[in-house]
Amino acid sequence: MNESRSGTTQRMSNVLRVEEDPHTDPYAGDDLDTPFFPEEAAEYIAELQPQIDEVSPRIQRVRDEIAQAIVGQHNLIDSLLIGLLTNSHVLLEGVPGLAKTATVNALASCIAAKFQRVQFTPDLLPADVLGTMIYNPRTQEYTTKFGPIFCNILLADEINRCPPKVQSALLEAMQEHQVTLGDKTYKLEDPFLVLATENPVEQEGTYPLPEAQVDRFMLKVFIDYPTAEEELQILEFIANKKAKTELEVVITPKQIKTVRQLVEWIYLSDQVKQYIVNLVIASRHPGKVSKKLAELIRYGASPRATINLTLACRAQAFLQGRAYVIPDDVKAVAPGILGHRILTTYEADAENMTSYDIVDALLKKVPVP
Repeated sequence: MNESRSGTTQRMSNVLRVEEDPHTDPYAGDDLDTPFFPEEAAEYIAELQPQIDEVSPRIQRVRDEIAQAIVGQHNLIDSLLIGLLTNSHVLLEGVPGLAKTATVNALASCIAAKFQRVQFTPDLLPADVLGTMIYNPRTQEYTTKFGPIFCNILLADEINRCPPKVQSALLEAMQEHQVTLGDKTYKLEDPFLVLATENPVEQEGTYPLPEAQVDRFMLKVFIDYPTAEEELQILEFIANKKAKTELEVVITPKQIKTVRQLVEWIYLSDQVKQYIVNLVIASRHPGKVSKKLAELIRYGASPRATINLTLACRAQAFLQGRAYVIPDDVKAVAPGILGHRILTTYEADAENMTSYDIVDALLKKVPVP
């Protein structure tokens, strides 16, 4: 950060066109009275918080609008919003009928995004997703036929049903946000998100995603069954036709890019940064925190986990309406980010310990600032 904090905040204020009300104090309360804020950081937070207060209700309106069509699934909705605010990809896993596709469709409707859905099947080809070059014998020229990946939100439905060559074709698009067709490279839309679903029940005719592909997803979210109260509400929605079929546009992709700039400036203290690094290092060298965990972890999380934890905890703080990150934000996003990046040993399998159980153990073992 080459410019002063006050100058940076003033620049962001100009970008977002936020007018501060001199008669209100957005810092009233105990939230800002935390032990790890030096004086300079407290001033920076005090300048940034009014902009958070101005912009965060827009994202809350997205939540409220999705709730008009989707019952419950708050963790799923928040995970999708984190992916949206960080321009990152999300992998959803759950049995059929848990509104995975409907939630993604609702999100796209609320943000006026260009949405494409691809049903991944064993006979799918890379050209069906990316596009291809078509030869015209009349003109003796090649023309480019763009595939459905040229959109803001791509729903890769049942991504584990397509062969590895199609899964690999997504790597460049997910990492570089570009697609190469022939001898030309084309930039994808901004924002661009791949929201993929998996069905954990059926294994016949599926191709498990390689680790390199899974690592491209910031979050992997397991979707559970609704509660009894939510199930009754779903029944009433269907019986009384209360669910909205057409949702209102709450925010545009251009506005999302502006909000994303603000999220990037949310304050992250050195103590929280060190906590993030300690969590990731503990997954690679678990013997330093617990001899038992050393027997359960085969490979720890990659540096991409450190980057994604930093991005996601800032977005989590924004969703809570704060201009600063606290350790609880890191704990909230850690399972979805670390769980699919930690590989377990045979001993863990024998004890029915999943990678997510190991993440919970790491969160208990690693000291919190």
